[in-house]
Amino acid sequence: MSLEAISSIIGVEDNIRQMKAEAAAKAKRDVAEAEKNGQEAVAAAVKKAEDEIRELGRKAEEKAKADASELNQSTENKKAAMRVKAESEINKAAALIVERIVNG
Repeated sequence: MSLEAISSIIGVEDNIRQMKAEAAAKAKRDVAEAEKNGQEAVAAAVKKAEDEIRELGRKAEEKAKADASELNQSTENKKAAMRVKAESEINKAAALIVERIVNG
C-alpha cells in the first residue's frame, strides 16, 4: 500500500471517529432536551390539574352555600307553618278548656 492510501484510510477513520463523537454528543443533547420538555409538560399538567381542582372546590363550596341557604329557607317556612298550626291548636285547646270549665 502506498503512503497516500494509508493516509487516506487514517483520514477516513479519523472522520468516522469524529462523526461518532458528534453523533453521541447530539444524542446526549437530544435526550437532555427531551427530558427537559417532558418535565415541563408534566409540570404544566400538574398545574392545570391543581387549577381545575381549585375551581371544582370553589364551585362545590358555592353550591353547598346555595343548598344550605335553600335548606335554611325551607326550614324557616316549615317552622312558620308549624307555629301557625300550633297557635291555632292552642286556641282550640283554650276554647275547649274554657267550655269544660264553664259547663262543668
